[in-house]
Amino acid sequence: MQDSLKGHLSIAAAYTIFGLNLVFCKDIANSATVSPYVLFTLRAIGATALFWLISFFMPAEKIDRADYWKIAAASLVGLFVPQMTFLMAITMTSAIDTAIIGTLGPIFTMIFAFLFLGEPITGKKAGGVALSFAGILFLIFNSVHEGGAAVTSPWGIALLLVNSLSFSLYLGFFRPVISKYSVVTFMKWSFLFSLIVSLPISGKGLLTTDYTAIPGNVAWEIGYLIFFATFVAYFLIPFGQKFIRPTLVSMYSYLQPIIATIVSIWAGLDVITWQKVLASVLVVGGVVLVSKSRAGVSGNNSRTARPACSHSSRKTPGR
Repeated sequence: MQDSLKGHLSIAAAYTIFGLNLVFCKDIANSATVSPYVLFTLRAIGATALFWLISFFMPAEKIDRADYWKIAAASLVGLFVPQMTFLMAITMTSAIDTAIIGTLGPIFTMIFAFLFLGEPITGKKAGGVALSFAGILFLIFNSVHEGGAAVTSPWGIALLLVNSLSFSLYLGFFRPVISKYSVVTFMKWSFLFSLIVSLPISGKGLLTTDYTAIPGNVAWEIGYLIFFATFVAYFLIPFGQKFIRPTLVSMYSYLQPIIATIVSIWAGLDVITWQKVLASVLVVGGVVLVSKSRAGVSGNNSRTARPACSHSSRKTPGR
């Protein structure tokens, strides 16, 4: 399988998981049984345990001492801040506004990739982002139904902007250190650092939460959040980042509201319309246009990227 195809499939799968997660997180928030702080820490505990467990069955990998602080910073910018702000914002924003603000991610990522990686903003790339942006806005505004009572607060909007900016910075600035190590090595340390940061904030809530009061369906949704939307998705993203450019990675965030719409239709909460079909065509067309844009001088061409689990001189015998 070509490296670029591996990257596309990995990122598409990750953002499909995130699309389902958008629906589940809203349901978890509505249940008011688990606070955003506790929910984040549960995610961090689960992912940390799983990534460290897997690492014991893989060749050990030595990390340069100078890179520990970079991984810690990446975990703060790419895990702690985006996940925490999202979980907090979804309790005070409507799904429509959440999706609209989320579409700003590729624009921020394109700017950060230009500033930090020298990835040029070509005409195709800018046109692709604009085309997908138009498609997703078309989908969103044609999915609004009368009678909606959801209210979005300015604080919720601010949190979503921080969420989008933070994750875009992560994609654009930290790609070199992400590509330097295997996915498991990078993520086991990233989630460990995030867990350490979150414990002082959520420690009391972890102990006082009434877990027996969590409804069964919400418990399953939390399980999905921990295993699929945290462990699996955050394995797929750094894996895919090794093969495709940051701007293109962020373009797949447009899948999230589409997946949420599909789930709503499947559940009988919405119906397919020509507007939704047209919006999907625009979004996919934008992704294709960006994918055909030349990588330029960034030096991150997928043909030279190191596979996620390849063995290099940095690896030592397995434990």
